[in-house]
Parts: sequence; structure tokens; C-alpha cells
Amino acid sequence: MERSSEVTSPGAVDEVVTLASELIRIDTTNTGDPLTLVGERAAAEYVATKLSDVGYDVTYVESGAKGRGNVIARLAGADGNRGALLVHGHLDVVPADASGWVTHPFSGEVTDGYLWGRGAIDMKDMVAMSLAVARQFKREGTVPARDLIFAFLADEEAGGFQGAKWLVEHRPELFEGATEAISEVGGFSITLGDDVRAYLIETAEKGIMWLRLRAEGTAGHGSMLQRDNAVAKLAAAVTRLDGHTFPLTLTSSVREFLAGVTEITGQQFPEDNIDEAIGRLGGIARVIGATLRDTANVTMFNAGYKANVVPSVATAAVDGRMLPGREAAFERELLDILGPGIEAEWDSLPPVETSFDGALVDRMTAAIQAEDPGARTLPYMLSAGTDAKSFQQLGIRHFGFSPLKLPPELDFTALFHGVDERVPVDALEFGTRVLLRLLRDC
Repeated sequence: MERSSEVTSPGAVDEVVTLASELIRIDTTNTGDPLTLVGERAAAEYVATKLSDVGYDVTYVESGAKGRGNVIARLAGADGNRGALLVHGHLDVVPADASGWVTHPFSGEVTDGYLWGRGAIDMKDMVAMSLAVARQFKREGTVPARDLIFAFLADEEAGGFQGAKWLVEHRPELFEGATEAISEVGGFSITLGDDVRAYLIETAEKGIMWLRLRAEGTAGHGSMLQRDNAVAKLAAAVTRLDGHTFPLTLTSSVREFLAGVTEITGQQFPEDNIDEAIGRLGGIARVIGATLRDTANVTMFNAGYKANVVPSVATAAVDGRMLPGREAAFERELLDILGPGIEAEWDSLPPVETSFDGALVDRMTAAIQAEDPGARTLPYMLSAGTDAKSFQQLGIRHFGFSPLKLPPELDFTALFHGVDERVPVDALEFGTRVLLRLLRDC
């Protein structure tokens, strides 16, 4: 008897590592500067081809500028009257200096059980997982419980102004009917207590206020007395800001996270010593600690052009992050600290917050526990920002859920925008299995 020559197509779990590796090899560096960024078009075309090959009707959109590629595809569900679920991920990555890496940041190399490269966790891993699931569903003729909208987006690393935000403002029909969404940063595990894994689902994130500061003074010779020095004025202002501690503000999502950790481990978080208590949580402490208060960090300072010339202008950039409900108070407090004589302008994006309840939360928990029995899920607030800030303008409820089962020794949060960014291969495969369960039945 002759064997069939038919070749079985790979399933989502079988191809997810290859997809992620190939995506990492496509340089999509986003510097935030139109003159130096690479753009997402090549990666978007790659994704569009992978979706078209299995039968999707794909929409490719350039958002606000040439090369800022976005891809959107919809899979019809069994109940068209239910709100659609938006599954989105960004294609751009932050810059990487290859000189400090073990492997080249755009190699997509698989070694020592990890996939290495810029974007491995932020967030070409989730892009690959959702792409792999979308492909398997289409190949197999899977009809999910409700419509799924898969979106692969540009410019998240610079606020989404030429990505999700542009699409929401100019092409909202692409997301018609969407009521809920999943994306970064959540669904990853932390190990607590006696090897109990808790998977953190993002239910909130801080708002963004990216400030450009400017001080003016009188230019002059560096050897003479100078009473109106722009550099000194601005340096004093940002030094005051650096030394300032914003007030402790425990939001509901932070309180619920801390209560969950207490239930699992018995560790207490007294408000009069909360910073020290959170410091005992390991790598996740750098994120949780940043969600106790507003923050404002000076990230760039520029002044002068010659050692013996006092310049007339000095500029600086500040990355401000504010808690939900603190937008107006944060702005007042920050400008008061900077004081008179400092000009400030900024771009801002709002905080995001939802409750940790509902059918989607239940199904995320069930999908995790089906693959990792005994695991817990906890809500948490992200100290950074995602494209959820833009999609909430359409009334879409958002959760950070890019599931990864991580080894306890991996300092996961340090890898975001860090050197030697990498993701465990088995975590990618685990996350794909979880998403297969969730997206079929959600």
C-alpha cells in the first residue's frame, strides 16, 4: 500500500517559535524620530502574507506616515451578536546596541532553551502566538465563540500616535463591534511561596506625560559672572524633580494584587513600610513599586555648544507616569516643582483601569489552569503603557494577557527594553496552548 503524499500543516504550537524568530529578524526599530526609525512595513507584510496564505481577508493600512504598516484581520464567530474580542500586538521594537548582547539582537537565535532578540518579550512573542493561533483556526475551520479581530500594529513604542491612536481616530470601523481586548503586558507567571505560580493579568496601567522642558537665559562668555544661566536654572529644576516623592496612592488593582500575594504567602504589606515589603517580591518589585505613586524621571538633558560659552537655552525631557484618577493632581504638582522660568509642553496618554471580573477573566483563568493546574491568577497594574490607552477611546475593555510560564530564576521584567532580551521556548509553546483554549471558547 502506498502512503499518502499529503503533508500535514504544522499546528500553532509547532510553528510559533519559527514565526517569532522570523519576526525578530525583521528590524522594526522605533527611535521615535521619523528620520531614524525603520518602520513596520516589512513585518506587517510578513504577517499579512502568513494570514493570506491560510485564507484570511487582510487589511493593510499605513497609519499617518509611509512605512508605518498595520495589519487587521477578522475571524467570524458562532455568535455574531456578542461583542468581538480584539487581539492586538505591536510590531515595532525599541533600539538595541549589539555590542552589549550575547547574540545579535536581530538574530532570532534559539539557544540554551531560549529565543533571543529584540522583541522576544516586547512583543513579537505575543505577535507570533496570536498569528500562529489565527493560522491554525483558519486552516482547521475553527469557529470561535465570538468574532476575533487580530490586529498587528505600528508605533506602540512611541505612544501609538502613528499606530493604534491614528487607527482609532481615522479607521475605527476596523474594530467595529469590539468590546474587549487582550494584549501585552500580562499573563506571565511569578513564583510565590512554596512553588505556587501566580499569573499576573494586567487590569490597569499608568498614564503617560512625556514632557519637553526649556529654560532660557543670557548667553555670554564662560569666564565672566553670569546671573542668568539657562543650564543652571534647568538643572536646578530637574534636580528638584528627581528628589521629589509623590504621595502614596493605593489603587484598587494594587490593593487586590497585594491581598492576593498575602493570601498565597502570608506576607503583609503595611502602608507605613510598604516600599520595603514590596522589595521582597523579587524582580516584579520594580513594576509593583512604580505603581504605588506617580513618577517623573529625567531622561534627556541638552545644552551648550562650547566649553567657554554660556548658552541661552537648555532643554530636557521627562518621562512622567501618573496613576488613574491622578491626572490633574499630577500635572499641578509637577509644574509646581519645576517652578517659574521653566517652559513645559507635553504629549499625554490616559491611564487605563478595569475590574478583575467577568466571563473573560474566568476563561483566562480556566485556560491557564488547564495548562498549569494549581496556578493562580492575580490582577496587577502596569507601570508602563500599551495601546490599550488608544483602544479605550472606542469603549473597549482591556486586559494584558500574553501568557508565559516562566522559570522562577528568570528576572523577566528586567528584559523589557534590556540587553539580552529573550523568552523561553517552552514558554512560547505554553502560551500558544493557552491562547488556543481561550480564543476558541471566550
